[in-house]
Amino acid sequence: VQLQSSGGGFVQAGDSLRLTCTDPRRTFSNNAVGWFRQAPDKEREFVASVSWNAERTSYADSAKGRFTVSRDRSKNMVYLEMTSLKAEDTAVYYCAAGRGSFAGRSRYDYAYWGRGTLVTVSS
Repeated sequence: VQLQSSGGGFVQAGDSLRLTCTDPRRTFSNNAVGWFRQAPDKEREFVASVSWNAERTSYADSAKGRFTVSRDRSKNMVYLEMTSLKAEDTAVYYCAAGRGSFAGRSRYDYAYWGRGTLVTVSS
């Protein structure tokens, strides 16, 4: 599994962004996919996850109500829609494929990681 994430950028507080994660080899369709982020000098933290069939999603408290994770298995894409962005959302965002069809909030539940995409939110 080789993941590629994209969609990051520089935005103003209150703006929206959509991050995209894909696996060119089309091998993560049966895996849960999670989004994590890492801000400078901070630990990598869970943001959201979606099960293999998109029936289950999970969000960090910081993402609830503002972020939406989804996937389109036909397109081999997983998305993270982020709205009402805040300066504290500034981080490198990583998508990761879980070890199985469902995955939790721990980074150790995920076996394959993309390189990350930088999101910078200016206040």
